[in-house]
Amino acid sequence: MVYLDHAATTPMLPEAVDALTAALAVVGNPASIHSAGQQAKRLLEESRERIAATLGADGIEVVFTGNGTEAVNLAIKGIWWQRREDAATGAARRRILVPAGEHHATIDTVEWLAEHDGAEVVEIPLDEVGRVRLDVLAAELARGAASVALVTMLWANNEVGTIQRVEEVARLAARAGVPLHVDAIAAYGQVPIDFRGIRRATEAARGAGLVALSVSAHKIGGPAGIGALVLDRSAAVEPLIHGGGQQRKVRSGTQDVAAAASFAAAASVVAARLEADTARMATLRDRLIDGVVDAVPEARLSGDASAGGRLPGNAHFSFPGCEGDSLLFLLDAAGVAVSTGSACQAGVPEPSHVLMAMGRSEADARGALRVTIGHSSTGADVDAFLAALPAAHAQAARAGLAARATSFDR
Repeated sequence: MVYLDHAATTPMLPEAVDALTAALAVVGNPASIHSAGQQAKRLLEESRERIAATLGADGIEVVFTGNGTEAVNLAIKGIWWQRREDAATGAARRRILVPAGEHHATIDTVEWLAEHDGAEVVEIPLDEVGRVRLDVLAAELARGAASVALVTMLWANNEVGTIQRVEEVARLAARAGVPLHVDAIAAYGQVPIDFRGIRRATEAARGAGLVALSVSAHKIGGPAGIGALVLDRSAAVEPLIHGGGQQRKVRSGTQDVAAAASFAAAASVVAARLEADTARMATLRDRLIDGVVDAVPEARLSGDASAGGRLPGNAHFSFPGCEGDSLLFLLDAAGVAVSTGSACQAGVPEPSHVLMAMGRSEADARGALRVTIGHSSTGADVDAFLAALPAAHAQAARAGLAARATSFDR
């Protein structure tokens, strides 16, 4: 199997596997005060410091979570619950500013807050390459920053790979006195991240600007089942989970020492070779993009095509007249694993909400295919994909777009 779906998850690095298996032999709860517990705590805190170093943060600012989705939920819900009302004046802060085309971890979270807690979700539009419209965001903040609980956004779009202007957004939020959460799950391990550097560059006051950043281990070659929320010391967050307050009273529960050690091993390896790895991935990505254009001239590249404008491992195309799911299944049958970037509900293909937010047609949005390169990808993988694509595309084009109506609609 040729694996080109690294944005979904990437193989564990050997160093992460070794760290995990070694740490599984460590006995002791890191919250215990006896020597076994303190040995576990030492390994846990060393791991936290190593991960923090790769994110431009301090160890105390790293809160381990069960996955990236929990980190996103903790940031958005936690900040919302703390800020939905001004403690001094009692004025409501109901608005959450969120770009269109976000990951469902964010979309579903803000929709839940709107339905259950009275949040007012204000959608900020994207431009044609998937970048947040800064002029609209600035206007919304100027219209009434006092009514904004938080701004939340992706560092880089997980579907089309467009890298956002994070520092500029952080500066707007800092000037407005509003906290910003950034979902960096897709970006971590693909672009440099400097949490403290952005706060310093944007002159962020306490509790404002970039205060929270979400990452996940399995996206960078660590284990599934652990993520982290980088949380500035000045950020006020209501916890999702209560019972022990092990991590700054923000997240309770016995911490997974082995997973943290494995996460730290992966983070250190990826950080050490980030420049070389991303350059190699970008070369493979560009070779893949050129090959798709040659093989299927009508294919349309999605996202930012400018130098440095997209994640080095991301290539996203729309194939007119084809269902992305058809292409996915045909490529899978040929031994190549890719992704569509669209959701499928009740067996009925749905268009990519990201492409729709970028102003693309429904036909474009239904014919999406995402190919993502990772640390283990090779030129042979790219060649195998390009060899399998023409036949898969020809068959998918013959099948055309699926009927939107089903027997359930009658």
